[in-house]
Amino acid sequence: MASGVPKPQVDTSRPHSARVYDYLLGGKDNYLVDQQLADLLPDLVAHTARQNRAFMHRAVAWSARTGIDQFLDVGTGIPTQPNLHQIAQGVDPAARVVYVDNDPIVLRHAEALLVSSPEGRTDYLHADVRDPAAILERAGELLDLDRPVALSLVALLHFVLDEEDPYGIVRTFLDALAPGSHLVLSHATMDTFPGPVDHEQERMYRSNIPNQMRTRAEVERFFDGLDLVEPGVVTPAEWFKDTPAPDAGDLPVLLYAGVARLP
Repeated sequence: MASGVPKPQVDTSRPHSARVYDYLLGGKDNYLVDQQLADLLPDLVAHTARQNRAFMHRAVAWSARTGIDQFLDVGTGIPTQPNLHQIAQGVDPAARVVYVDNDPIVLRHAEALLVSSPEGRTDYLHADVRDPAAILERAGELLDLDRPVALSLVALLHFVLDEEDPYGIVRTFLDALAPGSHLVLSHATMDTFPGPVDHEQERMYRSNIPNQMRTRAEVERFFDGLDLVEPGVVTPAEWFKDTPAPDAGDLPVLLYAGVARLP
C-alpha cells in the first residue's frame, strides 16, 4: 500500500536518477531526457548498476537469513524484478518492508508492483532521504523500531552533497534503530575509474543530477561505530556470504558496498 499523501506530478523536463538507473538496467520506465543523459555515460556505468543490484539482492537475503524481518529501503528506485521485498519475503514470508523514494513515477509503479506476500506487509513513502526524521516517523507506522531493522541505503548517498550532511543523515537513521539492526550501503566512487576522466561529460551529468563521488575512506566513514560484516567495504562482487562468488564481469565497477551491524 502507499501512504495517503497527495500525488506529486512527474517532471519530465529534467532527468531523474531513479529513471536513469532504470534505463541503465534495461527498464522502460524512463523518458527521453533520462535516456539522453544515460547515453553520455560509459558502458561501465551500466555494468556498475547491474553489479549494485546484485549486491542488494545478496545483502538483503543474508540479512533475512540472520533473522532480520523488517526492512527500510530509502532510495528505492523504479521497481525492477526481483524487488527487495521479494528477496526478503522469499526467506521470511512475514517480512515487512517500507520503501522510500522522492520520484513520483516510483510511487506510481510502487502502488502497482510492490505487492507483499499474504503473510508480510509492504508500504511506500514519498519522501526524501534528506528528511530522515519524517521518514522514521512514518516508517514507524508499519515497522517496530524497537526491534532490529535492515536499513538499505543502496546507490543513494552519492546524490547527497557534503553540504547536505550525508553523515549526519545516516547517523539520524541509525540512532533511531534498535541494536542488532543492519546498515546495507553502497556508494559510487571514482577510485576504480580506469584512465583519464572526461571532465566535460562529468560536468554535464552533475549539472543535471548533482552528485558527489567519494573515496573508500569516505565511504567507510558511514560505518563508523558499527560492526562491519566481513569482508568489509569492497566492490560489489566481492561482497557475498554463504553463496558462491558472483561473476564480477570484465569491466571495473564504480562502487563500494558494505554491510554492518548496529551494536
